[in-house]
Amino acid sequence: MTKTILILGGSYTGVSTAHYTLKHVLPSLPSTDSDPYQVILVSPSTTLFCRPASPRALISDSFFDQSKLFVPLEEQFTQYDSNSFKFIHGHAKYLDHENRSVTVSLVADKSTSETEEGSEIQIAYHALIIGTGSSTPSPLLSLNADGKDELKAQWETFRSALPSAKSIVVAGGGPAGIETAGELGEHLNGRAWWFNSKLEDPKVKITVVTSGSEVLPYLRPEIARVAEGFLAKVGVEVIKDVKVESVTPSDAGRKEAVAGKAEVKLSNGETMQADLYIPAYGMDPNTEFVQQSLKGTDGRVTTNAETLRVDKAGPRVYAAGDASDYARPAIPIIAQAIPVLCANLKRDLEAEAGQPVSGEDRLYKVDPRETQLVPIGQSKGVGAAMGWKVPSFLVWLIKGREYWVGMVGATWSGTQFAKA
Repeated sequence: MTKTILILGGSYTGVSTAHYTLKHVLPSLPSTDSDPYQVILVSPSTTLFCRPASPRALISDSFFDQSKLFVPLEEQFTQYDSNSFKFIHGHAKYLDHENRSVTVSLVADKSTSETEEGSEIQIAYHALIIGTGSSTPSPLLSLNADGKDELKAQWETFRSALPSAKSIVVAGGGPAGIETAGELGEHLNGRAWWFNSKLEDPKVKITVVTSGSEVLPYLRPEIARVAEGFLAKVGVEVIKDVKVESVTPSDAGRKEAVAGKAEVKLSNGETMQADLYIPAYGMDPNTEFVQQSLKGTDGRVTTNAETLRVDKAGPRVYAAGDASDYARPAIPIIAQAIPVLCANLKRDLEAEAGQPVSGEDRLYKVDPRETQLVPIGQSKGVGAAMGWKVPSFLVWLIKGREYWVGMVGATWSGTQFAKA
């Protein structure tokens, strides 16, 4: 009987876990023709997308090599025995952790009539990894569940409205909001001369609204204020300590209204009129299929922060990435967590199979040091790495040049985890 290692989610967490498991976990397990192990990866998208590049990519296709920005998912796994890996195009609809199965709603293949939209299958799992990630309020900033074609369609709609836009409001002072405002500011307004502290009379009024006392709350105030200065140089104004109380129409900045005008009411009593509105605050974990008893108040799966097991869900269930509460959402943190998760997966599978298990659990430890890089426009940026402030030039060199589009291929292909 096949022992299924079921991985939910086809982005950074899911793909990394699948590669690591196929390379370093399955080869150590006792497997026979009648009792094999198989990795099944479930994803609503057949495309891998370098999500950090969204703030610049949404402006024009010319900024990035599209073949590197969007990569076919299944092609990354042709290197493995076809019996050890299977891809299912669908999304998790319900996790029955007591009976150890997941109901998956399939996505129809438009090129054939083999799968009807909305048809469901039930997958029993021997081990389960939840790596379903998160979705952004704005459809411009992530692949979400609708896939590459829908994302590119949203970009095209937004781009068509840019030439006539005179005012843009970006809600959110985190990296997504600041990077998006900076890219739009430089693209639409240019940049102030070297000795000018801000761009006078910008062509497009761009405003960032944040409820925080500073932008980029994960970074120290000193760095946040440098970011605010860089934004001013591309014609972006920041309003702090103010919340967006309501937006009219209520779906402004989302899907069908991604390029529509909006009236934005703020908690300070001010009302702003925006030709374009971008909700760039927070992320919604893709955990609707998980019972509330396994989730925290923020909707993320409650995970043992050291072992990355979901203890309440029974044996051999794990979670990482944006869908898990083990750490703050960040791609570098995912890369650090995958070897820990998979080492404990391996130990648990060996123990279940009656194999000798040496040593103790591998434990994940959060690095508390300040680390975050935020490009602002095409030549500037702010950030810190392991507690050290990073100069603007290095932020550009490391991330701002191409938002890691040229580097993410190692994650997609699995070469990042060539060694255990």
